[in-house]
Amino acid sequence: MTTLICFGFGYSAQHWVAAHGGRFDRIVGTTRTAESAADHAARHYGGREVEVLVFDGTTASAELIEAVREADAILISAPPTETGDPVLAVLGDTIAAAAQAGTLKSIVLLSTLGVYGDHGGAWVDETAELRPVGVRNRARVEQEAAWMALGARTGVPVASLRLAGIYGPGQNAIVNMEKGRAWRIVKPGQVFNRIHVVDIAQAIEAAFDKRARGAFNVADDEPTPPGDPVVFAAELLGREPPPEWPFEEAVKHLPPMAASFYAECKRAKTDKLKKELGVTLRYPTYREGLRADFAARQPA
Repeated sequence: MTTLICFGFGYSAQHWVAAHGGRFDRIVGTTRTAESAADHAARHYGGREVEVLVFDGTTASAELIEAVREADAILISAPPTETGDPVLAVLGDTIAAAAQAGTLKSIVLLSTLGVYGDHGGAWVDETAELRPVGVRNRARVEQEAAWMALGARTGVPVASLRLAGIYGPGQNAIVNMEKGRAWRIVKPGQVFNRIHVVDIAQAIEAAFDKRARGAFNVADDEPTPPGDPVVFAAELLGREPPPEWPFEEAVKHLPPMAASFYAECKRAKTDKLKKELGVTLRYPTYREGLRADFAARQPA
């Protein structure tokens, strides 16, 4: 029986399991609270039930430890803390033993383009210097290094998928427009890549299928100013877009995490994703992705 464990059974992991979970006989996910575990237990993902166990980052249940020992594949989408990766801290030895025993065949880590930091709008591939800005992204760099070190010690393939800004059903500029929380922030020269959750699912599946090693940028083909998807979402809804908001004024009101994204500017190359993993983006720009999300929300 093949077993998958998703540490941090969140938005991206759920979409991947719904689309591709059929390759596993047993799927185990983790969440931080019993309430969340119960909520997941009442749902199906692509017609599949997922065993959701509580993992608070400090201790692991006997049931979770046993599942790790039996795992063929592990997806890490739980973020690191300031003290390091909680999965490695609690279960690193168990995971290493499973890898060395030959049971564990592949590990995929969901990371972020934030590991690159600021490159002044230049194009960056996976060989670019890592210049993380802030505690959160420095922790991501350390998390990547720790998982790659485990792979090197045990021989298990570890792939790090460096994700752009995630959007998709229920989590996009259309939803933000409808809820009155769409910001059209203008900072000259600022651009962002984005990635639809469907294409993240494709990348995860390809990484497991090919037992990939190393880092891969997972992003769309058209980095643009941050307000462009908001304007496009407004057009789809037949509404006026929100007024432009100069960054110098907006930064006084933004949550610290949201403001921190504007300290970095880069354009992500995805040649490696396409050539080595064979991924063809279904939504190469935000326009295709938002059109699909808009169409999906319409009544039948």
